[in-house]
Amino acid sequence: MAQRLAHPVSRPAPRDSLGMMHVTQADHDRIASGQLARMGLIDADWTRAAVEAVARVRAEGIETVRVVFADQHGVLRGKAVVAEALVSVFANGLAAPSTLLLKDTSHRTAFPVWSAESGIGSGPMDGAGDILLVPDPASFRPLPWSPHSAWLMCDAHFRTGAPIGFAPREVLRRATGQLADRGMELVVGLEVEFHVFHLDDPRLAHGDTTMPARAPETRALAHGYQFLTETLYDRLEPVMDRLRRASAELGLPLRSMEVEMGPSQFEFTFDPASPMAHADNMVMFRTLVKEVCAREGLHATFMCRPKVENAAASGWHIHQSLVNAEGRNLFMPEAEGALTPVAGQWIAGLLAHARESCLITTPTVNGYKRYQPFQLAPDRIQWGEDNRGAMVRALMKPGDAASRIENRVPEPAANPYYLFATQIAGGLSGISQGLTPPAKVETPYDADAERLPTSLLDAITAFEGSQMFRATFGDEFVDYLARLKRAEWDRYVATLSEWEQAEYFSLF
Repeated sequence: MAQRLAHPVSRPAPRDSLGMMHVTQADHDRIASGQLARMGLIDADWTRAAVEAVARVRAEGIETVRVVFADQHGVLRGKAVVAEALVSVFANGLAAPSTLLLKDTSHRTAFPVWSAESGIGSGPMDGAGDILLVPDPASFRPLPWSPHSAWLMCDAHFRTGAPIGFAPREVLRRATGQLADRGMELVVGLEVEFHVFHLDDPRLAHGDTTMPARAPETRALAHGYQFLTETLYDRLEPVMDRLRRASAELGLPLRSMEVEMGPSQFEFTFDPASPMAHADNMVMFRTLVKEVCAREGLHATFMCRPKVENAAASGWHIHQSLVNAEGRNLFMPEAEGALTPVAGQWIAGLLAHARESCLITTPTVNGYKRYQPFQLAPDRIQWGEDNRGAMVRALMKPGDAASRIENRVPEPAANPYYLFATQIAGGLSGISQGLTPPAKVETPYDADAERLPTSLLDAITAFEGSQMFRATFGDEFVDYLARLKRAEWDRYVATLSEWEQAEYFSLF
């Protein structure tokens, strides 16, 4: 976990006296003197990278650029612009409705933007006005499954150019900055579980186009409960290969592809990287999987526990370690079975703030149905040494530069920017207070330990009451996210379920 990965290297376009063929001096000057420059949001290096992206678009015949940002749920949203408009986007940014940051998981706007007070105090969200998308030219990537198009990731700003305090990238940027102030960096590695099914009926009848849309009809690609079986991998290899190749062409640091426990359940793992790089990688990977599979007549889902017969719940395991300015792993112990002081404090901080973090690690109603004993998922707050039933699994040995911990709480639907930010906040709290972790557990499902929240409502309540998160990220962030998730919970409890119908319809 101590190793670091650089951003993928783009294929260079032929250079001329200006620096890049197919780019004129007028293009360069337009970008360098545009609205983003006047706002002080870009510098010479940014401009140089933007010019290179424009050159690639022209040299490689790219027709459209999907200008996107990760919203509060970690879902990519944005607009597709024609290639000829890219210089304008780099010069001036791109306007988008502010309501994109105010929607719950049904895509309904959860804030009263047509009222005198929208509920967002720091910026102009009333009246569904615009925000400003500021592109990150280093994120430019042609899409292998749509070779005439490319992705361009953005940061969300207010129209004035001021950062939006609750925008996902901004939240993570502040958290990593707090860690850097202490001379440390977080290194993370990803294990992501998800399902890929045959798509039998996409449910596109007019009556199915609700908010949210009715779920499609699916069936498994292969039988499950044959964990890591070679013959099952071979059966699933055509899909695995399609996703692997697309990931590699996009520059994602993929490490392995595995057959998971349940029917049609996959696990992909990624080499270690910085939190921001892997947050970007995670939202791109989830989107890549869904888009590539849809083009193949398949349905991919990162929903934690799909309501299909015999399905196994999916988790998202976050490996993490701290390195100092010299790159030394601060979690690598000197003796077998020991914890370094920093590792112990980090674990203690994650445990101390586990309940209030669950709204971010497990942000859906569905995710709490994974916390079941004896299912390789945690159900209480504790740590163990190489124990897959514990919430935090310690994987540390003397001389092992990859010494790390693994947080097994998150579900694969979590917003990675918020998730990594809360891991930093919890761990730093443990370091700042010099906390000591409790004794490690050997039998996690029998241990007398505090339970994780049992519902999204429990998690919302714990999150709203978190003084640590309010002090670290501000009241507005806590209140903003809690309001979005309460809208989701309120819709859930107002919906008549199959259980209610079976329980009461004939009895009374």
